[in-house]
Amino acid sequence: MPDEMAAEMLKADDDIRIEKRGRLGLISLNRGRALNALNLDMVQALLRALNAWRDDDEVAHVAIRSLDEKAFSAGGDLHRLWEAGFWAKSEGGPLPLTFFQEEYRLNHLIKTYPKPYIALLDGIVMGGGFGISVHGSVRLAGERISFAMPEVGIGFFPDVGATHFLPRLPCSTGTFLALTGSRIGRDDCLWSGVATHAVPGRSFDALIDELAREDDHRQVIERYAQAKGELRSGLADDAEQIDSVFSATSIAEIRSRLADRPEWERGQKALQAIARMSPTSLAIALCQMRLGLQMDFAEAMRLEYRIVNRILAGEDFYEGVRAQLIDKDHAPRWHPADLADVQETEINAYFAPLEEELALSGDRDE
Repeated sequence: MPDEMAAEMLKADDDIRIEKRGRLGLISLNRGRALNALNLDMVQALLRALNAWRDDDEVAHVAIRSLDEKAFSAGGDLHRLWEAGFWAKSEGGPLPLTFFQEEYRLNHLIKTYPKPYIALLDGIVMGGGFGISVHGSVRLAGERISFAMPEVGIGFFPDVGATHFLPRLPCSTGTFLALTGSRIGRDDCLWSGVATHAVPGRSFDALIDELAREDDHRQVIERYAQAKGELRSGLADDAEQIDSVFSATSIAEIRSRLADRPEWERGQKALQAIARMSPTSLAIALCQMRLGLQMDFAEAMRLEYRIVNRILAGEDFYEGVRAQLIDKDHAPRWHPADLADVQETEINAYFAPLEEELALSGDRDE
C-alpha cells in the first residue's frame, strides 16, 4: 500500500487502525468507548484497506481484531442512525442509507475476498460485528466470546449477511438465534459454525506477530488452536428440540410449539423473548431465514438492502431504539403490537424489488 494511502486511513481519527506488519494486513478496532460500534468512517476505512491489500503482493493475509477487552464489535452505531433517520422522517430529508450501502458492500467484499481473512473474536460480537467477521475464511473464538443477533428486539432485522449465513447453521439454530436474540458462548459458536477455531484470547497478540512473519496462515493457526475435544454446547444438547420448534413455517406455530414444551427451560426463555420482540421484525426475520437458504450471498445482500429501505421508512426501528437506548424504558410500543395483526401482504412488501437495487462488485459467490 502506498504510504500516502496508509496516512489517509489513519489521519481522520483513531476509531480504527490500519497497518501492514510484514506479510499481514492488520485491522484494529479501537472504539472501545462505544463497544466498537461501527460508523460510516470505520466502514469506509475497512473498504479502502481491503481493496488496497487485495492486489498487494506484500500482503499474504488479513486479520481483524479489537483493542477493547469487552467487545470485538457490538454492531452499528445505532444512536447515530436513529438520529439521522428520525430527522429525515420528520423533516422530509433522505434516509441514512449510505451507511448500509457501504456496510453491505463491505460484507460482500469480505465474503468474496481472495486472501485469507482472519477474525480474532473475543467479548461481544453482535450485528455489524457479525458482518465483519463471520463471512471471513477463519474465525478464531476466544474464551469470552458472546455472540448474538438481537435486531428484532429493536424493531430492525438480522442483516449484514445474516440472510445467507444463519439459515445454513445446523438444526434451525440460525432461525432460533434470529428470532430470540439469544447470546451464545464459545462452545456453541464452535459447534454451530459461527467460529472455526478456539484460540485463547491471551494468545491473539502472539498469533498476530507470527502471521506477520509467515506466508501460510494455516500453520500459524494450527500452532495456537486448541483441540475442540468434547464441546460443552447447550445448542448441541438442545438441537433436536430447537429444530422441531424453529423449523415451523410461521411465528404463531413456533410460539405454539414452545408453549407445548413447558419443561424445556431454553424453550420457555425463547417464548418470553419472542413476546418482547417487534411482531413485524419477527415476521421479516422468519421470511429471511426461509428465503436465504436458496440465495447466494449477493442475492441475500440485495434482499437485505430492500428490507432496510422499508425498515428506515417505517416506525418500529425508531421506537425500538428509543425504548432500548434513548429513553431506556424498555417498553416499546410496536406497530402493530399484536402478531395476529401483521399482514402477509405488508411483510411481502419489505422484500419487493427497488427501483435502484444495491450495486455490488464481483459477485463471486458460493
